[in-house]
Amino acid sequence: MRRLANIFQLGVKEMRSLWYDKVLLIFLIWSFSFGIYEAANSQSTELRNAPVAVVDEDRSPLSQRLLGALRPPQFLPPTLIELKDVDPALDVGRYTFTLHLPAGFQRDVLAGRNPAMQLNIDATRMNEAFIGANYIQSIVTEEITRYVQGYRGEVALPIKLAVRMQFNPNLNGVWFFGVMEIINNITMLSVILAGAALIREREHGTIEHLLVMPLTPFQIMAAKVWANGLVVLVAAALSLHFVVQGALAMPIAGSVSLFLLAALLHLFSTTAMGILLATVARSMPQFALLMILVVVPLNMLSGGTSPRESMPLAVQAIMLAAPTTHFVSLAQAILFRGAGLTVVWPQLVAIVAIGASFFVVSLKRFRRSVALS
Repeated sequence: MRRLANIFQLGVKEMRSLWYDKVLLIFLIWSFSFGIYEAANSQSTELRNAPVAVVDEDRSPLSQRLLGALRPPQFLPPTLIELKDVDPALDVGRYTFTLHLPAGFQRDVLAGRNPAMQLNIDATRMNEAFIGANYIQSIVTEEITRYVQGYRGEVALPIKLAVRMQFNPNLNGVWFFGVMEIINNITMLSVILAGAALIREREHGTIEHLLVMPLTPFQIMAAKVWANGLVVLVAAALSLHFVVQGALAMPIAGSVSLFLLAALLHLFSTTAMGILLATVARSMPQFALLMILVVVPLNMLSGGTSPRESMPLAVQAIMLAAPTTHFVSLAQAILFRGAGLTVVWPQLVAIVAIGASFFVVSLKRFRRSVALS
């Protein structure tokens, strides 16, 4: 009981130290509030209000039908321009797409002569250009097919493809980026807080005060793990409720309690990782450099930014040793698809095993650094 009391009191001391460290405190509050909201709304994977211009040399009912099909919210109302104005307009970035409909376009379509139309794209807006080109191709194909069928009669296709968007029917990227930003911040902030707590003790000279007390390195490290982990867990829970479910209006499909349990186990791994980095670094600038080398690849290669299946097999195998890989997988399963414990238990077991390994290695490094002190 005395050991548990020591760990508890040391953890309370850690939270008091964080309270008086205004820079870290403000960074923590920003990361789980306005930072989440800004990151979710600043990144977009869908086409929205793309500027488009049309050179309509045909002036036919079919060309008017194509103009009417390019409508919000994917596109701004199309602007009619002359052919000589296409290149200057693209040069100054006034339009992302310019569609050229040549004279006699409707006549050639009805005659079955497969006329050509030209779509010019400003590819400097890469994401918008890629998605918009597919949108315009689908819209033009569908409208021409319907127009021709109105003259020749409808042709029954041998199959009918029914497409259903599950879990995110409106393909709203804000939902995805909001949750992924919380997941990334849980990893980043837990590593920063735990590592900064140890380096702060060393820089302020209070680590020597702890060493002369009847405390073991295990108790000191365990206190830093639970205190900083608890702070990040509470911040993540509040952010999930007020920012993701409130401000971003994202519905949570699964159990929030199960997600927080998984986050707690993940925090056990990442806080131990932060202490491990702090035993390697001798100052905060060195710790910041190690953060860049470790945390950024963890977030980028864990499957949150891009699917793991698209990565090289060697990278996929290496990242199985990272807790973030399993945490991202189970978090997406719980929050997006409503998965339960029977689905995500393998990831939970993997996180516990990886966390225990990190804790043991960090404790050995911490004992060695304390002995050298």
